Amino acid sequence: MPSDNTITAEIAATAARLVVEEGLEYGPAKQRALKTLGLPRNGRAPLPSNDELEEEVRDYLALFCADTQPAELAALRELAAVWMERLAEFRPHLCGAVWRGTATRLSNIHLQLYCDDSKSAEIALINQGMDYEVGALSGPKGRDIDVLSFAASCPALNELVTLHLSILDFDDLRGALKTDANGRSERGDLTALRKLLETA
Repeated sequence: MPSDNTITAEIAATAARLVVEEGLEYGPAKQRALKTLGLPRNGRAPLPSNDELEEEVRDYLALFCADTQPAELAALRELAAVWMERLAEFRPHLCGAVWRGTATRLSNIHLQLYCDDSKSAEIALINQGMDYEVGALSGPKGRDIDVLSFAASCPALNELVTLHLSILDFDDLRGALKTDANGRSERGDLTALRKLLETA
């Protein structure tokens, strides 16, 4: 019988392929990987951590997408910068795959806005002429936060890209720039993003 480490590695490898080839987020990719591998989805299978999955995604990109992914990532980062400029009053921070450098043309752009009131962000989108949808997800303090989602044109990719704007409290900004176990920041502001674009 395979060890837990072997099973975890299989799940991570399968999930990484789904993240890259289908644009799935990490949580759904892990669940699909369980199904694909015929493993139980009742919490018994040893799921990889997000850090372990991210390393697999980086390996997959290096192996199979080295000729296309850097340009796709740059295009998404440029689009993120445009919208961070447009939404500057809300102190936007970029997070997710576009910030971490693992995004492809199938990835969504995730911005966090620090403005206490989702209505002001909605008004800003209306003023930009954008149609958006309002959703919710669990925020940093365990409470639901509003998420505004819309599609924006990405000329460099010649297609529409989905942006998700998470509305966070002003106070949440204080812990926003913590680093993970590998010393990588989970998010960055427009200045930090521009540095990434300059050094790419």
